[in-house]
Formats: sequence, structure tokens, C-alpha cells
Amino acid sequence: MRRLTALEPAEAPGKSRELLEDIVARRGGVGDMVATMAHSPALLQGYLELSRAMKRVKLPRALSEKISLAVQEWIGCAYCLEAHTEAARAAGLSESDIALARQGSATDTREAALIAMAVRILAEPSSIGDDDVAELRAHGWSDRIIAEVPGLVALNQITGTFNLLAGLEPAVPEE
Repeated sequence: MRRLTALEPAEAPGKSRELLEDIVARRGGVGDMVATMAHSPALLQGYLELSRAMKRVKLPRALSEKISLAVQEWIGCAYCLEAHTEAARAAGLSESDIALARQGSATDTREAALIAMAVRILAEPSSIGDDDVAELRAHGWSDRIIAEVPGLVALNQITGTFNLLAGLEPAVPEE
């Protein structure tokens, strides 16, 4: 059940209006989540800036989607799971890859270690220690990639928890 309404740019407060108008000018429209986030100019601006920044990570797109699927499965956001499943398919992931990612794993042990760490960053960050980081390095992950994972987790946490709070759900398929 929807709990927050999407805003048209003209209805949005100050900075949100500017941000929405900019997106509309560049892309022709805004998505439901972004239009709903517009209630809070601070949240909308922060989300947009973090989202743009995370597009510049060195993680391969397919792996980024696997991490997003694992995190969203844990959060329980059906809206995000649908979006990341579509993005994963577009990135070339098989249905098996998608199912494993939603379970927090992968067939590649190197990727599985990074995906599992992403879920731990979300679920139990205080449990992470020196040995965990050393294990990621032993799998060949650079400090840059290791440092980027919490950013991707945070982005997913913002979107997933916001969508759950706002009551955004996947569209019901037409019959």
C-alpha cells in the first residue's frame, strides 16, 4: 500500500523542484521513487549524488548487480529486486546467476566472497575484522574495490528502505 505520494516538479519543495526539473529536462521524466523522494530535498539530493558517484566504481556492472540483488533480498524490497533483476539480465546475468546472487552467493568463489561481505556490511557491520579484509585481498580484490562495497550497500539501503517506507511496490502485470 502506497504511503507517500509522488510529486510533480511544480509540487516539490525548493531544491527538489530544481532537481526534478533538471532530470525531466535531461531524461524526459523521473521515476516513481525519485518523484516520491522529492518530499525531502536533502534526501533527494543525497540520493542523486550518491547514485551518480557509485556509477563510477570499478566494480564490473554484473557484479554490482549481484551485490545489489543480495542486499535487496536481505532488505526485502520487491520494487528494488524487480529493478535489479531487470538490470542484471541487461548486464548479461543468467537466471541461475540472479538466483545465487539473491541468496548472497555466486558460482565464482572470488565474487561470492565479495557478495557475502556486502551482506555482512548491511546486516552485521560490527562483526567485520582484519581477517575478513585479508580474505578479500587474498581473493584478489583491491582496496579500492573493498572500499567501494559499503557505498554500493549504502545506496541500496537508501533505496530499499525508502521504497518500503513509502509503500512503493512493483507494478501489477496486466493480464
